[in-house]
Amino acid sequence: MQGTTVRRVGLVLAATALTGVAACTSQDSSDSPGPDDRAARGRSLAALRSAERATEHAASARVESTTTMGSLMSMTADGTLGWSDGITGTLTITYTGGTMADTMRRLGTTSMEARYLPDAYYARMGAKFAEQTGGKHWIRYAYKDLGALTGGSGSHLGDQMRSTTPNQSVKLLLSSGDVRKVGEETVRGRSATHWSGTVAAADVADATVRKQLTEAGVTTETVDIWIDKRNLLVKKVEKARMATGVMTQTAHYADYGVRVRAERPPVSDTGDFEDLMRKRTGKP
Repeated sequence: MQGTTVRRVGLVLAATALTGVAACTSQDSSDSPGPDDRAARGRSLAALRSAERATEHAASARVESTTTMGSLMSMTADGTLGWSDGITGTLTITYTGGTMADTMRRLGTTSMEARYLPDAYYARMGAKFAEQTGGKHWIRYAYKDLGALTGGSGSHLGDQMRSTTPNQSVKLLLSSGDVRKVGEETVRGRSATHWSGTVAAADVADATVRKQLTEAGVTTETVDIWIDKRNLLVKKVEKARMATGVMTQTAHYADYGVRVRAERPPVSDTGDFEDLMRKRTGKP
C-alpha cells in the first residue's frame, strides 16, 4: 500500500508542473495571403516579438494561475517565478477538484509548497505523507529523472517545468499560423491588447514536439494573451483537448522584476523521486 501511495503522489506532483502543452510550430494551411494580409501579419508578429523580448528581459514576475485537466484535476498556483538562469521560484499549489484532489485529501492535505530550481523541482507534502517516507516532508524531482513516469507524459515533463514562464506563451502564439489581434481590453484595471491563435498538433513541423503532443493526446490548442503598454504579458489563457479531457489554464502576471527566492530544502528532510520509485518497484 505504501508503494502505491508514493507512486500516486509522484504522478500528482509531476502533473502540477504540466502548466501547458509543449510549445510548437504550426504551418499555415490557408491560401496564399494577399499583400494586405501579409502586411497585417507582419505587424502582428513584430508586436508579439517585442512582447517576447520585453517579457524575457524582465526576468521574473508574480504568477496567479488556475488549471483544469478534465476530471483528473483542478488546481490553483500562486507565487513568484524567475527565468534569467533556468526557472527558479516558489509557488503555493492547491488542488481544488478532481481525482488528484481526492488523492491529496487521503494524504492529509490539498495544498503544497513547490520550489523550482534550475536542476530540480521540490514539493513539500504533509505530515501523513512524511509518515510513509521515513519522516521526509519534501520530494525532489530531478528533471532528467521524470522520464520514469508512465503514460507517455513523463518524457517531457522536465522540459515543461522549465518552460512555464510568461515569455513561453508569447513564443507559442508566435508559432500559430492564424494569430490575430482581437482588440483593446482591460485586465485587472490595466489596458492591454488581446491576441489570439490556434495550433493544430497535426501541422506541427518539429517532429519531437509533434510526438510529445501526440503522446499527451493533444489535437489542437488555442492561445490567448494580453499585452500591456510596456509590452509585458499580463494574462494568458491556453486550452487544449487531451486524451484525459480538456485542459484549460488561465494565468495572470504582475510585479515584473520582483525578487525571487527558492532555497533547497534540507537534505535530511528530502526524499528523491527516483529512490521512491525504485523502492516501489523493488529494484536495487
